[in-house]
Amino acid sequence: MLAVTGGKGGSGKTTTTLGLARALDSPALAVDADWDLPDLHALAGVPRGWTEPNAVAAASRAPVSDGARVLAAPSDRDERDVGAVLRALDGVDAFVLADCPAGAGPDAAVPLRVADAAVLAVTPCAPALRDAAKAAAMARQLDTPVLGAVLTRARAVPPGVDDALGCPVLARVPPVRREVLSTERVHAAYASAAAELAELSQLSLERCG
Repeated sequence: MLAVTGGKGGSGKTTTTLGLARALDSPALAVDADWDLPDLHALAGVPRGWTEPNAVAAASRAPVSDGARVLAAPSDRDERDVGAVLRALDGVDAFVLADCPAGAGPDAAVPLRVADAAVLAVTPCAPALRDAAKAAAMARQLDTPVLGAVLTRARAVPPGVDDALGCPVLARVPPVRREVLSTERVHAAYASAAAELAELSQLSLERCG
């Protein structure tokens, strides 16, 4: 499981989660792990909520959005536990990407504890980069390696970003006015990042094993 984090709200975590899931060559499942402010379903154009008895059943019946299955936040949020749902998805035959909550509090830590690795989604401005660095530090404190960063709405890669975040920049997603994931330049950026992440994830898992 790959946690898509970044600290600051509006950094492109949801877009990056879905963009990477759609771009991966292997079967992928994008999961909304932000149950207080869920929006993955809206971006993917799928219904919110699921009523299946468990997460694995819900994932197997999850709607497909441009080749990726999308597990939206459940409709009965108070009766389920985010961490338990994410741990259950470990058994799903797919590359699972979890769209993390914003911030560096307990809610944001839950998916990072469960994930095998993390990727940062961050806009190239100083406050967002500082927040992303905090998110990366939290991931590492939880023994979750940070494989890389995706710079969103970025015209260029500022110097020193990889040093500031402690990980390589996997891709630069250009700014576009609308229909972000339908734009060829954006799709190409996520395809490049997905190819690197697939390789880095495998290497990370082999080291852990």
